[in-house]
Amino acid sequence: MIPLTLREIAGLTGGQVHPGDPGTQDLLVTGPVVTDSREAGAGALYVARRGEHADGHDYVAAAAGRGATAALTTRPVEDLPCVVVTEDPQRLSERPDRPPYDAVTRAFAALGREVLDRCSASGGLHVVGITGSSGKTSTKDLMAQVVAALGPTLAPEASYNSEVGVPLTVCRLTEDTCYLIAEMGASGAGHITHLTGVAPPEVAVVLNVGTAHLGEFGSREAIAVAKGELVDALPAGGLAVLNADDPVVAAMADRAAAVGARTLLVGRGEHAQVRATDLSTDAGGRPRFVLHAPDAPEGGVPVSLRLVGEHHVGNALAVAAVAHEWGMPWPRVADALGAAGATSRWRMEVTERPDGVRVVNDAYNANPDSTAAALRALASMRGEQGRAVAVLGGMLELGADSDAEHAGVGALAARLGVDHLVTVGQLAGPAATAYLDGGGAHVDRVADRHEARALLEGLLRDGDVVLLKSSRDSGLRLLGDELAEVGR
Repeated sequence: MIPLTLREIAGLTGGQVHPGDPGTQDLLVTGPVVTDSREAGAGALYVARRGEHADGHDYVAAAAGRGATAALTTRPVEDLPCVVVTEDPQRLSERPDRPPYDAVTRAFAALGREVLDRCSASGGLHVVGITGSSGKTSTKDLMAQVVAALGPTLAPEASYNSEVGVPLTVCRLTEDTCYLIAEMGASGAGHITHLTGVAPPEVAVVLNVGTAHLGEFGSREAIAVAKGELVDALPAGGLAVLNADDPVVAAMADRAAAVGARTLLVGRGEHAQVRATDLSTDAGGRPRFVLHAPDAPEGGVPVSLRLVGEHHVGNALAVAAVAHEWGMPWPRVADALGAAGATSRWRMEVTERPDGVRVVNDAYNANPDSTAAALRALASMRGEQGRAVAVLGGMLELGADSDAEHAGVGALAARLGVDHLVTVGQLAGPAATAYLDGGGAHVDRVADRHEARALLEGLLRDGDVVLLKSSRDSGLRLLGDELAEVGR
């Protein structure tokens, strides 16, 4: 992190240094900012958050033992010097557009913004924000690899896209960083507005508006309003990169115009300005296409991705648009896209087993749109001899639409010709019923991943491709890891 004294941190967060002697006030934080005491190191600032299951204040001593310099807290602690922030009801009422986050969360956001402002003071830092109901992390990973060819680039670890993850990422900025890629998620109105207060974007990428978190938002329209907060945060002259194939996203061009920002539509349709044509996939499910843009070479630029699944084409177009906006020529963009690989775990992670079975572990998370994309990828990967086997767990946070959405992916599996469907857990049950009603060939219903593993060990054979897809808490990513290790 950019070095800051406790006096400076207290000033920008509205906190008080404890103890308040001058020596403590002038202590310098030079190490990382962490919210997990186990990640603390020399010179670190430990942010003591209160979570659902633990109070970070209970781990201040552990952070001190690992070399932390200070803590950000809501009460004085004796194990470390600290900056103490307290709740201010008036401050909450002054910002009705922001969620009522607690004092430490708001202070953490202010700290992140200060780091960003210091790193961008010379005008050399460019910020892109990415949001969408699905594909955020895959797009972030792809963009980080492509944009890195332009200069020092910082992107979030894993799926750090929340009120905790965004400031954690921003606090890793250095004065040498040229490009910041900020992944921004939301489970309610005002969440992205809060995040853009930490990392104001000059480019906003909106991938899609689907049904993820439908149970929390209540409607797709409410999701669109929340995702569009990223576009609202653009400066005059900024750029909104919008999915032309999602009408709800494409309509956000009006929100871009309202703040004086430009719009670039990307997709497969003829109205897209950055467009993919001649799409195909190879035997491994990796897409190839021709990229067209107004200033691209005549006839377009061929792109071959290493990523699995044609849903990555839309992600790649968004990345291409941002890289070109920042000065990368189209042929170089195509080369960089083709060189990039998957970097985050459990996202279309393909393992070739010694026995000839291919395991596709895409079970980091799931919603109806991402599950449909994964099933289409599975169907494209089926060989002439083997079978396509889908193992589907529950998709969470779908509210009253849960049964219908699970039935929808089961029916799709039947239409795609998936040879064998295994549903894991009660929540996924409607998928099995709809699969059979749609003409599906073989289905098994099991209670948990352990029962699923026992079934699959006797089922899978040479040439088969097996997909694991579920929400994170359903645990199928762990089953995918276990299946990938068979025979090794």
